[in-house]
Amino acid sequence: MAQLLKQSVKLALIQLASTADKAHNLSHARSKVLEATKQGAKIVVLPECFNSPYGTKYFPQYAEQLQPSPPTEKQSPSFHALSNLAKEAGVYLVGGSIPEVVGKWDGPEGEGKLYNTSLTFSPTGELVAMHRKVHLFDIDIPGKIRFKESEVLTPGNKISIVDFPEYGKVAIAICYDIRFPELATIAARKGAFLLLYPGAFNLTTGALHWELQARARAMDNQVYVGLCSPARDMEADYNAWGHSMAVDPNAEILQQLDEKEGTVLAELKAGRIEEVRKGIPLYTQRRFDVYPDVSEGGKFDE
Repeated sequence: MAQLLKQSVKLALIQLASTADKAHNLSHARSKVLEATKQGAKIVVLPECFNSPYGTKYFPQYAEQLQPSPPTEKQSPSFHALSNLAKEAGVYLVGGSIPEVVGKWDGPEGEGKLYNTSLTFSPTGELVAMHRKVHLFDIDIPGKIRFKESEVLTPGNKISIVDFPEYGKVAIAICYDIRFPELATIAARKGAFLLLYPGAFNLTTGALHWELQARARAMDNQVYVGLCSPARDMEADYNAWGHSMAVDPNAEILQQLDEKEGTVLAELKAGRIEEVRKGIPLYTQRRFDVYPDVSEGGKFDE
């Protein structure tokens, strides 16, 4: 049986603090990606909404037009910055996420649409994946936090799995998507060796479930998992949890940051997935005579 991860690879998860200045955010991301590249990273991930503040009131202001692709530099400076950076650094670059606009946005009742969208580029600067956040972050915990992405955002409708030819298949989702294990299970059963989640959990949900979700998705599917958060800024409207982390197929934390800016650098080892699956053989013990195989359904963006 062929290894899911064809050769070992270094993963970088870059925990950035985003400001209200988009040009600064793009420049800052560039410097941190190039730093990670010098340390041997070949797959690099940025946080959710890395080019703007996070919040429903900011999405319309910072949104960029991505379709038809490729957009012009005026339509999407972030698209071009990421494409150029991936090529300059010679890495697979998962550009966290950015607010995307389709049509003319004139409010939630208008015909325009906003999405929370992740763009992935190859080492040649080619766009190889675009994931629109499938599950919108709508929560209301009394006395803690209320946040409704659906007040302005439209959900995506596809599972995103992309092939990095030198290494294998990677699944990309965004933040709240991690709470829905079906996406992870489908991706793993379709051959993904790595599940990546740019995400901005808050101080309430982060403390409760950030590490738990990362380790659970790794344990359930016996694959690598990477969570990439913005750094925490207590002066901002939304306070991110931070604690970006990489988890191995046995649900062991390879590296985890605190709340400040920093970079997770983790070696993903070829053969480790197969070693774990041999020890606990979930993949030969599933009972599809008792329950259905969820990977037989779904809409894919491959």
